[in-house]
Amino acid sequence: MRLLSFLKPKYLQHVADFGLPFPNCMSLGRRGLGCVHYPRLHPYCPKIFARQANSLTPTMDELLSRSVPPLPPYETKEKCPAPSEIQSINFMQYYRALDKGDRASFLGKLATEFGVDHTQVTELSSKVVQAQQKRDMGTVLQVEDRLRYYLTPQYKVLFSHISKLEGGMKFLVDLRADILESLAAKLADGPHIREMNGVLKCMLSEWFSVGFLNLERITWQSPCEVLQKISEYEAVHPVRNWTDMKRRVGPYRRCYMFAHSAMPGEPLIVLHVALMQNISGSIQAIVKDIPSSEAEDGNKIQSAIFYSISLTQQGLQGVELGNYLIKRVVKELQVEFPQILEFSSLSPIPGFTKWLLGALSSQIKESGRTELFTEAECKEIEDITGGPLSESLKRLFTSSEWMRCERLVNALETPLMRLCAWYLYGEKHRGFALNPVANFHLQNGAVLWRLNWMADTSPRGGTASCGMMVNYRYFLENTSANSAKYLRMKHIEASDQVLNLVSKMNSKL
Repeated sequence: MRLLSFLKPKYLQHVADFGLPFPNCMSLGRRGLGCVHYPRLHPYCPKIFARQANSLTPTMDELLSRSVPPLPPYETKEKCPAPSEIQSINFMQYYRALDKGDRASFLGKLATEFGVDHTQVTELSSKVVQAQQKRDMGTVLQVEDRLRYYLTPQYKVLFSHISKLEGGMKFLVDLRADILESLAAKLADGPHIREMNGVLKCMLSEWFSVGFLNLERITWQSPCEVLQKISEYEAVHPVRNWTDMKRRVGPYRRCYMFAHSAMPGEPLIVLHVALMQNISGSIQAIVKDIPSSEAEDGNKIQSAIFYSISLTQQGLQGVELGNYLIKRVVKELQVEFPQILEFSSLSPIPGFTKWLLGALSSQIKESGRTELFTEAECKEIEDITGGPLSESLKRLFTSSEWMRCERLVNALETPLMRLCAWYLYGEKHRGFALNPVANFHLQNGAVLWRLNWMADTSPRGGTASCGMMVNYRYFLENTSANSAKYLRMKHIEASDQVLNLVSKMNSKL
């Protein structure tokens, strides 16, 4: 006979958790639980525990039916009690434990089976039409209000409740990132999952509107974990080491981020700024070694160059953050450095090399020749590479090694600058700039100002944009007008340099 207090805690916990009757594993003494006989565990006990545990794990359908609260009736919507926090927490824990494939299935089921009540919507839509025919505007407005309410998907009620829990906002941001990844990988598809993506995006846009965001400047004295995250999230010019990170937040440099009170210590979007005498046309001039001990001299600061902006939370794609971040940073810099008159980006040109090789291959396949390069340009490049133009360029642009050949650099400058200017200015998607970085800055009201040759000689710069970068210039007095013309009339404001390069394209594309 042994006292119960000497029983193994884990053993007793299993008994309590799985609801096993005591006689299966122990016998009670005369005085009940105060004194028990604790024999050696039967060899099948662990299997019993495992079987019991599996039987208590809810299926996906059970978990969803328990966790997703029904939409309350319209008449009692204001008086309906809040859903159980335990159910929402169980939902979050269950989802986090799923692998990528199961998450996609889970999201598809949530979107399909817990969306809008279409029967109710159809009935109310008919009533709206009937009320309009009778010209009873009071009834029309009343039914429309009811209709708006029943257009709310059931899962939106769950998302709204999760957002109020500790860690819930971060969970929803990550959930949307999974939705986007599943859609991109075709793991989940269809109108329901796309609709859920749109609903969650709208909810996040409200929660992460600029009024709820905090602008924070990052310095070397900022928390180590924040510096670490900014280093890891940097998507444009990777941070090499801690010394490199220290330079990027040191003299003549500024780093800012937006944060949200519901996600403390978590950068949402990060902007790096270089303070220089002139608008730089080379990223090497910005990320090169700068003595960290050098004190800033305000007389040397005439220009602010935004050289990197990175969205750190993929679930916030499509939520307007970058535009507001740049505007807020401009105001901060104007207060700190009133003498700054030039604001510009130094931006990469992702996708140019891929577009160029695709256009080149397409023309050669269709007509056996290309009009993207002149005959003289083709001959010069083929003489240097010793092979056909198309195959030579494909081979060259797989790395940045060609930049070490002075003859190639000189031979490629004229045609590639001309083609890149056209790519940024002339290639469109639904009337807007095809290049995503160009589209972002042009929407903000910037001017397509200067194309720079050999501006990024890193391996990434060589393969993505043939070493070129572009300055989008922000003339503050014109940004609103430029943005309106671009968004309404799809007009791109560009400098003479860019327009001259574009004019040399004629009708070659």
